Formats: sequence, C-alpha cells, structure tokens
Amino acid sequence: MSSTDEEVLRIFRESRALLTGHFVLRSGLHSGHFFQCAQVCQHMDKVTRLIELLLPRLTELRVETVLAPAMGGLVVGQEVARQLGARFVFAEKENDRLVMRRSFTFRPGERVLVAEDVVTRGGRAQECLDILKTSGAEAVGVASLVDRSGGQTRFSVPFVSLLELTFPTYPADALPPELAAIPASKPGS
Repeated sequence: MSSTDEEVLRIFRESRALLTGHFVLRSGLHSGHFFQCAQVCQHMDKVTRLIELLLPRLTELRVETVLAPAMGGLVVGQEVARQLGARFVFAEKENDRLVMRRSFTFRPGERVLVAEDVVTRGGRAQECLDILKTSGAEAVGVASLVDRSGGQTRFSVPFVSLLELTFPTYPADALPPELAAIPASKPGS
C-alpha cells in the first residue's frame, strides 16, 4: 500500500467515513464494511487535503468546468473546481434522473470533468456524461475520491480515483458466520 493510500485511509477512518461491522447496503446486500463519504465531507480541511492528493492525477485533462451530481458530488466537485481554478456547476435529480437546472449551460466544446465522491457502478457519473454529450460540451474525464468497484467501472472517458476499495458483499441468506454473529445496521447512503 502506498503512503498516499495510507494517508487517505487514515483520513477516512478519522472522520468515520469508513466503518467496520455488519451493514445492510442500499442494494439489500450485507457487508462487513460501510463507506459514507458525507462523513469526511463535513471537514473541509480533510476534503482540501484529499483533493490535493487527487489533483496531480487530473492536471493533463485541461479542465475548464467541473460538473458534479447532487448530492454526493457537490462538496468534492466544488473543491476540485476551486483547486483547478475552474468553473463549478451541478446536476440535480428530477423524477429520479439528473438534469441541469438553475440556468447552468455549457458552450460547445467546453472541457468538463465530472466529479463524484464515490463511484460504485457509475450510474450518476454516466448520467452527467450523457448530459455533456447532449449539450455539445467535451467530457474530459470522471474523477472520484473512491472507486468502490475495484477498477471494474468503465466510462468512455478516463476515470481517475484517489482510492480503490472493494469489499465483499453477501445476500442475507448467505452470510459468513462472523458477519451473522454481529447485529446488522442500515446506515443509509
């Protein structure tokens, strides 16, 4: 494990963003680990440091604007934009789909980075990429603090994450004994 990975994990643990126990995930699956990025995002000094660590991986993308899906990507996207000196906009849910509101627009060819806190399957990030394609902007990449897919999620543009996390998950009727022995909690996403 690199020193950067160790520092990132330390920040997540200190802020209680990374928990161990027995958790029921939004998918209904069970896991011995739960990651709640919102816990770290309430500490702006920690968010600043995490983005400082992510930034060197983004410099070649020549970003003009950062687009984040609300809610999870807001804090991360705004800090990425601040550190890059870029414009920041966000997409919001409407009828369970992300849309651009508040008169946010893109000019044709505008170089836009999609920023997320955590990518598991990449659905919300993909919705942002679809918005960019429809608008005529140029999507230059997707960036996240955490890739929970263990490198399995793919996009049509480069995907950069600060840390990859992969935790085993189990259906409720196939729990390992050590997990079944712990009462389950459902912290929410």
